[in-house]
Amino acid sequence: MKLLGAGLLSQNPDWPLYRRLAAAIEAPIRATHLRPGAVLPGERLIADELGLSRVTVRKAFAVLEEEGLLSRRHGFKTEVGARVEKSLSTLSSFSEDIRARGQEPGCIWLSKQLARPFSHEMMALGIAASVNVIRMKRVRTADEVPIAVEVATVPQPFLSGPDAVGNSLYEALAERGFMPQRALQRMQARAASEDDAEHLRCPVGSPVLVTERRCFLSDGRTVEFCETTYKGDVYDFVFELSR
Repeated sequence: MKLLGAGLLSQNPDWPLYRRLAAAIEAPIRATHLRPGAVLPGERLIADELGLSRVTVRKAFAVLEEEGLLSRRHGFKTEVGARVEKSLSTLSSFSEDIRARGQEPGCIWLSKQLARPFSHEMMALGIAASVNVIRMKRVRTADEVPIAVEVATVPQPFLSGPDAVGNSLYEALAERGFMPQRALQRMQARAASEDDAEHLRCPVGSPVLVTERRCFLSDGRTVEFCETTYKGDVYDFVFELSR
C-alpha cells in the first residue's frame, strides 16, 4: 500500500485523481511486480489507506478493467488480468511473448501427425500434393491457463518427423538450420466454435481472434503455415506505425 501511495504522488498533478490512481496501479503491473492473478486490496481498504473516496477507487479500477489490466469476474475480488501484448512488427514465438509478460509458457498437445497437405496448406506453403507435411495442433497456455489454440503445418523436408518437436517448434527448426526470418500475417475476428470453447474454456460464441501466419526462410522458401485462435479477452495485438 505504501508503494501505491508513493506511485499516486508521483503522477501528473493535473490529471484527475482517479487517473493518477489508475496509473499508480498500472505501473507495478506493467513491471510485472504484480503478476496475473494477484488479488488487489478491496475498494474500501484502498480508499481508507490513501484517503480517497470509494468512487475514485471504483473509477480507477474501471479504467484498468477496460484496458484488460484488471479482472473483476470472480465475486467481488479484483485481480490482475492476464492480457498479453503481441507486437505485429517483430517475428517472435509464443513462448517469448509469454515470458516477456512475466508468465510461464506451456502447451497441451492435441495431435502430431505426418499427413498429406490440405488444399489450403498447399497454397499457403507453395507445395505439391505429393509433399508430406507435419501438422501439429496444441493448446498454448500461460501459467497453465489456456489462451490460444494453434495448428502449425511444416513441410516434411524441414523436420525429420512429428516427434522432432518438443515444446518449441522454432527450437526444432533452428536445430536443423531452418529458423524463420520473416513472416506475413493476416487476422480476423469471429465467434468461438464448440471446439474453440472446449479448448479455451470460454463460452460458445464469445469473441476470438484468428491469425494465419506464413513464415519464410532467408531464401524465400515457406517453412511454416500457422493458424492460431486466441481468446479475445486475454490477447492485445500492438501495431507500431511511423511515417
